[in-house]
Amino acid sequence: MPVSVARRIAFQVLRRVEAEGAYASDLLHAELGASVKPADAALATELTLGVLRQRRLLDFLLERQLKKSVDQLDLPVALALRIGAYQLRFLGKIPPRAAVNESVELVKSARKSSAAPLVNAVLRRIAEQAKAPAENLLPPNLPLAERLAILHSHPAWMVERWLSRLGDARTIALLEADNRPSRLSCALNDADRRGEILRALEKAGLRVEPGRLLKNAFAVSGGSPSQTEAFRAGQISIQDEASQAVPFLLGVHPGDRVLDLCAAPGGKTPALARAAGNAGIVIAADRHAHRLRAMAAQFKRLGLAGVRLVELDATQPLPFARGFDRIFLDAPCSGTGTLARHPEIRWRLRPEQLAEFHDLQVRMLGGALAHLAPGGRLVYSTCSIEPEENEHVVSEVLRAARSVQRAPAEEMAQALAPHLAPGVFASALFDPGGEFRTLPGQSDTDGFFAAALQSS
Repeated sequence: MPVSVARRIAFQVLRRVEAEGAYASDLLHAELGASVKPADAALATELTLGVLRQRRLLDFLLERQLKKSVDQLDLPVALALRIGAYQLRFLGKIPPRAAVNESVELVKSARKSSAAPLVNAVLRRIAEQAKAPAENLLPPNLPLAERLAILHSHPAWMVERWLSRLGDARTIALLEADNRPSRLSCALNDADRRGEILRALEKAGLRVEPGRLLKNAFAVSGGSPSQTEAFRAGQISIQDEASQAVPFLLGVHPGDRVLDLCAAPGGKTPALARAAGNAGIVIAADRHAHRLRAMAAQFKRLGLAGVRLVELDATQPLPFARGFDRIFLDAPCSGTGTLARHPEIRWRLRPEQLAEFHDLQVRMLGGALAHLAPGGRLVYSTCSIEPEENEHVVSEVLRAARSVQRAPAEEMAQALAPHLAPGVFASALFDPGGEFRTLPGQSDTDGFFAAALQSS
């Protein structure tokens, strides 16, 4: 029997995620073009991201039958088993026979026919226990971190550190949020035509909901906004609401000279450019030429002609003779605030990398501050929820920096307030230390951190 389009796409994407270190969301975007039926696109996305989110639990269930590690299997066999097990455990509307048989066909199509009997036998046994609560299958007396790591499919080291910092309830809420499909949020780039644009999206078959944080944000479901005329015309952009919010903290004024470091993929630059206006100067920098080319195409779609693109390494001395009124540094980070959107990160990240990111971020922030004009403001942000990459970076740089201090949280809140949705208060988005934070499980956004620094 032929393999369904959705399962074939999911299998190919998962294979490339594992073999090439690619991101599933990027691969799905490339694979799920207009020629793929919406139902197939939805199932391919569910299978791909579901398998990545639930990998630890799936492997635990599979290894109870295999009596060995899934990692010891050939990759195509491991993926076929995970895809089958995910359907049996989480997708009750799919007939078990279809889930088992198509996984068998997947290994055959990958020229691993010798593994077909194994896949068939293991998945049939998984099907028999599909309704049994996973909690009942765990060994007794497991430590809490290990138990939660299996049940919620996260690395145990990650769960341990969150338990120690956040406590049980907040950690469980975070783990649960990481395993829910991300809200597909968009930014409205032409507020004056809001009603017209949203009606056109609904006419195209999308369901539209208001933003939770920002008045010019909205969420869509039931289709891909990137396939709409509104997207092609630059009227909307796809962007998490917390990601949309952090550039507003910079408080850019018309005519400001603005530097956006580590700007790719360019989602935050447009807000800076619109605030600076035609009289301002906005430089968007990144170290990778191919990402700058992608940004140029993005800015063309949005009608942003005035942004200057510069290729540079932000860990090295910056090549600018004049200072900047505003600097935005959205630093490379672990991405632990985006594990629902990018679930593969949880399996790639190693605990020692947090120190590596910290050192990189300290170099970037210190170098950027050297180019902040007197009276200027810098916003440092990450999509990480780890203190090593956030408040520890800011504190270390401030200890070494002269004439630089934290900007008052009230000023950041004032800069953000005009952009918030009705009923949302800026003060609720700042912690007691005056730093902007969002946390999955507490808001329908990615986890973001931002701190503002100013020169005297």
